Amino acid sequence: MFKKLIAFFAAMFLVTAFAAVDVNQATEAELDGIKGIGPVTSKLIMSERKKGEFKNWNDFVARVKGVGDKSAAQFSAEGLTVSDAKYEGPAAAPAKKASKPMMEKAKDAAVTTKDAVKGAAIRTKDAVKETAKDVKAAVTPKADAAKPAASAAKK
Repeated sequence: MFKKLIAFFAAMFLVTAFAAVDVNQATEAELDGIKGIGPVTSKLIMSERKKGEFKNWNDFVARVKGVGDKSAAQFSAEGLTVSDAKYEGPAAAPAKKASKPMMEKAKDAAVTTKDAVKGAAIRTKDAVKETAKDVKAAVTPKADAAKPAASAAKK
């Protein structure tokens, strides 16, 4: 009889451990029991719920700061539901049509890169010319400075 009683309580514990917890009905303690939801997140959920019940998972993700699609999927796998619904992922957005084929984009990028390199080369060449002029001016003695030295040597 004692073994049956322990088995019954163990079964009840397992059932409640894996029972779905609806975010609109759960207490703060029940929310804390969901793996991944800590005290801070459960307080955020409770404060947002005071403003109004969560309509669906998208509403839940939008209103609860720090909860995204990844964590919503994790919470759902741990037994959390919104209006008795499991999380099914973000609504699939229609794929955008590419404006240009990949080859055209690559060609445009190559032309842009080529132009940038050419511009850098021209700027570097001009900088080298300016530096050469500065060095030549610094090395070449001025005519006025050479005259007094020459006249002092004659005396």
